[in-house]
Amino acid sequence: MSTVTALGFDYGERRIGVAVGQSQTRSAQALVTLTVRNGQVDWPAIARLIDEWRPQQLVVGLPGNDDGSPHANAEAIARFGRRLHGRFHLPVAFVDERLSSYAASEDPDTRRVGLDAVAARLILETWLAGC
Repeated sequence: MSTVTALGFDYGERRIGVAVGQSQTRSAQALVTLTVRNGQVDWPAIARLIDEWRPQQLVVGLPGNDDGSPHANAEAIARFGRRLHGRFHLPVAFVDERLSSYAASEDPDTRRVGLDAVAARLILETWLAGC
């Protein structure tokens, strides 16, 4: 199987963390935190990241509640994933990210690139571990 490059996203109403990784090493790195302004995703910034990294896969964190019910933001996150697919024509996978923000808050990279980008890296690493 060939190496797959993937971009991971930690979607939020105010910020979207982005990370890049690849299947051969099953590792990822936090890239950037994008600002969502007035509910509008910075699609040009995402397009630039896709142009730069040329991923074959997009991965979006989708949290669930401990009782199995959908998270309050689940529909907005699913909509973001559908819009990613519609705009960039790349497959989108969803990964349970229940504890990614908590784990990211403990990560030393958080100070350098921000909590959301580190959370995106953790989400992507979870997906890569299953490759």
